[in-house]
Amino acid sequence: MESTVNRLVEDFEKGNLTRRELVKHIAGVAVAVALAGNTPRAQAAETSTFKATGVNHIALNCPDIPVSRDFYVKHLGMKVVREGSSNCFMTCNDNFVALFKSPTPGMNHYCYSVENYDVGDAEEKLKAQGLNPRREGNRLYFQDPHGLTVQLASGNHAP
Repeated sequence: MESTVNRLVEDFEKGNLTRRELVKHIAGVAVAVALAGNTPRAQAAETSTFKATGVNHIALNCPDIPVSRDFYVKHLGMKVVREGSSNCFMTCNDNFVALFKSPTPGMNHYCYSVENYDVGDAEEKLKAQGLNPRREGNRLYFQDPHGLTVQLASGNHAP
């Protein structure tokens, strides 16, 4: 999955995909992973560090927040729930999309909801696995093998 998401982000950054296509394809990857829940590979997740229960949100870097906001509201029916000069948070059912002001468009990070999330415990588990998490309040970030930023959150993490 990581290599697929990485390839999609690279295609987006090269201009081969629109932002709309990027979000659509990443959502498709998430659905495919969720539907694969009955495979032997997915059953091996019982011994994993965490149990992801869903994709909580996707955060995108955008050069022009109002243009991106208006795009997602108009074309995907998202609702703005919070907005500042350098960010915008929009809901999409139980999930959300965050837009962050950045001169370079691309993915900022993506977040998984995990069972029994406790930031201190999660931080220790990641360190025990040889990862170097970054803690910001109740948020925990770390890099996947390809340098994409992953965030962990509880199931009720909201914008």
